[in-house]
Amino acid sequence: MSTEARRAIERVAHSIHARGLTHGRTGNLAVRDGERVVVTPTGVSLADVVADELSVVALDGTHVEGPPPTKEAFLHVAMLRVRPQANAIVHTHSVHSAAVSCLADVDADDPIPPLTAYYGMRIGTLRMLPYFAPGDPAATGAVEKAARTTHALLLRNHGPVVAGVDLDAALDAVEELEHTAQLFLLTRGLPTAPLTPAQLSALAAPSGRTHP
Repeated sequence: MSTEARRAIERVAHSIHARGLTHGRTGNLAVRDGERVVVTPTGVSLADVVADELSVVALDGTHVEGPPPTKEAFLHVAMLRVRPQANAIVHTHSVHSAAVSCLADVDADDPIPPLTAYYGMRIGTLRMLPYFAPGDPAATGAVEKAARTTHALLLRNHGPVVAGVDLDAALDAVEELEHTAQLFLLTRGLPTAPLTPAQLSALAAPSGRTHP
């Protein structure tokens, strides 16, 4: 497998842990490498990920080589299968995003309003999936369906899963999602002025960023 892909996973995994976007041995990453996917192994803290000790799975989720993959590898391959322009996935249990996923009164089709321009550019549309136990492959169908319309998902009572053209783009999006989730929680009960559909459309114009 590509040395570049492996080094990127190690670098971003360490960055995610250092930024406090995950805790303990939670969170996992994946990078598409041709017809295979390099993913972080099960039971390893992102702080301890090593480029030469990663797992490799096929796009159908079959374990190909390396240590056992994260039990949530199916999330990564499901998104990559239906988003051919995406090459990387970041999944974290970041605190504020996870907190929003626990709220009973949020709209699953729009759980966090577009409070900032960067949320509009880096996330755009967010969908919240129903609850599935961590590692439950029954979530595959729901992930594939939602990922056809957006690159950013929020797993109920769990955390975000975001696709990007590369790991850096996916990390930027996860960090922006976490920041906006914090703003959302801080302003709950207060009048806010989210971006309008016209403002969001302008951000998605040729001069703006597009999603994979």
